[in-house]
Parts: sequence; C-alpha cells; structure tokens
Amino acid sequence: MRLLPKFNSNRKTILLATWGLFTGLTFLLISAGSYSTLLGIRAELENLPTLISGGITTAYYAGFLIGSWYSLRALKSVGHIRVYAALASLLSASTIVTGLFDSPILWIIMRISTGFCFAGLYVVAESWLNGLAENHFRGRLLAIYNVVTIGAYGAGQLLVFNFDARNVSGYAFAAIVASLAVIPVAISEQAATPNVDNHTHITMRELARIVPTGAGTILLVGLAHGGMLGMAVIHATRDGLSVGRVGILIAALQLGGMAFTWPISSASDDIDRRIIGLLCCIAVIALGAVMLLQSTNSNSTILLLFAIGGFSFPLYAIGGAYTNDWVSPEQMGAAASQLVTLYGFGAMIGPLVAAPFLDIIGSQGFAWSIISLHALILLFLIYRIRAWHAPVTTKHWDDVSFHGRAFFVPATIVSLGVNRRATKKNKKFK
Repeated sequence: MRLLPKFNSNRKTILLATWGLFTGLTFLLISAGSYSTLLGIRAELENLPTLISGGITTAYYAGFLIGSWYSLRALKSVGHIRVYAALASLLSASTIVTGLFDSPILWIIMRISTGFCFAGLYVVAESWLNGLAENHFRGRLLAIYNVVTIGAYGAGQLLVFNFDARNVSGYAFAAIVASLAVIPVAISEQAATPNVDNHTHITMRELARIVPTGAGTILLVGLAHGGMLGMAVIHATRDGLSVGRVGILIAALQLGGMAFTWPISSASDDIDRRIIGLLCCIAVIALGAVMLLQSTNSNSTILLLFAIGGFSFPLYAIGGAYTNDWVSPEQMGAAASQLVTLYGFGAMIGPLVAAPFLDIIGSQGFAWSIISLHALILLFLIYRIRAWHAPVTTKHWDDVSFHGRAFFVPATIVSLGVNRRATKKNKKFK
C-alpha cells in the first residue's frame, strides 16, 4: 500500500517529457490568478453593476469557447509547443493592455482575449498529457496538472496584497510572469509531445453519445466553477473585506483544490470515478450549508472555502479522466478540445446563474449558489450511476492505493444506495 505511486521507467519518462509544460503552466496560472483578482476588485471599486461585473467574467468564457475551437486546428498545423508559445505571448499583451486603460468595454474585450488564450493552453496541456498517459495512471497525471494549475492560480491571487487594483503595476507584473512561461517549454530538451497527425475528429454529439457521463459532468462542473469563481470576488468585496482579505478568501478555494486533488484523483484511478465525484458533491453541499452560519470575514469561512475548493476542483480531473478512459487514443486530442469547450460554455453561464442569488438573497446568496450548482452535478451522477452499473473497484484489495482504501467504505455505501432500486440491465454507453 502506497501513499504515492511507484514511478516506473515509463512514468518517469512521461514526467521528464512534461516538466517544461508543468513549469510553464505554473508561471501562466500565477499570472492569471493575479490578473483576474485585480480586475474583479477593480470592477467593484468602480461600482459597476452586477450584470457588467458578471459580464466581464462571462466574456472570459466566451473567449474560452472560441479558443477551444481554434486550438485543435492550430495543433494539427504547427504542433503543441508553437501553439503554446503564441498563446502565452498574446496573453501577456492582453494583460498589460487591461491595466493601461480604464474602460469596461476594453476590459471585456481583453477578457475575451485571455479566455481565448487559456482555452488553447488547456487544450495543448490536456491533449499533451492524455496522449502520453495510461488509464491506470491518468487520474494521477491529471492530478499533477490540477495541482499545478490550481495551486499556481491561488498563489497568484495571494500576490494581489502587493498591488493597487487601479494601478498598472499589478497588471505589468502579471504580463511579465506570463512572458516567462514560454522559456521552460521552449528550452526543454526532453519535451516530447504526442503525435497529432493521427488525431481523428470527434463531434460534441459523438462525444456525448460515447461518454454521456463525462460530457455532462464537465458541462455542469464548468457551470459550478464559473458561478463560484465569478461571484466570489464580488461577494467578498460587497461584504466590505479589504483587498488582501479578498485575496485570501479566493486563494483558499484554489489552495484547497491543490491540497485535495492528488488524493481524490488517485482514489478515482482505483474506484469508480463517478462515485468519487458523487462523494465530492455531497461534501461540497454539506460544507456550503455550514457556510450559511458563518460571517464572510471569519476565519471559519476561510477554512470552509478551502475545503469546498478541495472537493470541488478535482471534479474536472475526474470527469476528464473518465472521458479519456473510454475514447480511443486517436480521439483524445479532439476529446480534450470538446471537454474544454463544454467546461467553458458551462463556466460562461455560471456567473449569470449565480448572480441572482447574490442580488435576491444577499450575503448568503453565495453559499446558496454553491449548494445549488453542486446539487445539479450530484443529481446527474446519481442518474448516470443508475443508468450504467459498474463494480466499485475492479482491482484486488492489495492493489488499491491508500487513497482508494480511504474512499472504499463510503463509496460502497453510496453505490449500494444509488443502485438499490435500479434495474440490472446495463445500458450500451458509459
């Protein structure tokens, strides 16, 4: 029994081939965390209406949709590393332009641009990683990816302590860090990207037909994450928290995801990924209910958001790993693009869905939005588990990891409860 997997020669080769990517992503997400938090605070300091503030976040995900569509085509033309370098350069320019001008319209345009860049960068990263990973290690490799992206994003949010959101210096810092992200990918001698010549196209309809659980989960996770991240800064700022305190609250969500992603994703390699996702949703809903009893500026709220982020953010890795378990190697690049599109579409709508909770309910609306959006994921996973039955785990007990064993008892209880009245007839698709 191991806390961490044994790194055989194949896994060491994968990690050596991707170290430059992970290092570059660290720089990019530090930049993104600083930039998005500064812009959110700046929008509130300018007393913009909720609809405009939410629209700035929505603009990011609109660009996300365009970028996920374009990036796969660019990958086939020039490859992973060139697409990565071009998008990182555009991201740096868009960041500095935001800081130079005091115009909500221009901010929306630049958010579209940054969304375009990050969608492409995520497609590059996920197609790169899924093309190299094996099913029994995929969850763990994507966990490393999530830890890097979530942790770096949270670290970037903490750095807003040092800057005035109305001053260009913070945006200049974010632009400089984004520019540095090109270096490790460009100079890595061991960087090995998967071949894109044999990639086959897969439409959204085909993906939903082959893996409805994965496609539906990613869409709903995007909805939940978009609503949670889009409204978190607005919620905290409206409750009168200082810039530094806002950064701590938002970073708590991200750092919780970083802390919990590895054990949860490791468990999903050994136990039915859908059940692990269902357990995560139950935990988020319970924590959201407790959050209703706390004030926004209390230390308890920071701890609760840390745990909420810890159980919520691994849901993307779980949905992505489940999808790539069932598609062919030739379809993984296209599947990565479609998953990013689904996530971006859900995240684009998320702030617009969550905003009325804050306007109608008030201070507790943020917690209620978290509860409601994760309840949708919970109900969908219950439906899919009942529609397609699978063993809780197909591994022998001695081969189940420490993290898998920790989840085994609650996973078994949930599986028995969900399937208790379900028919024994299996459906055709997963």
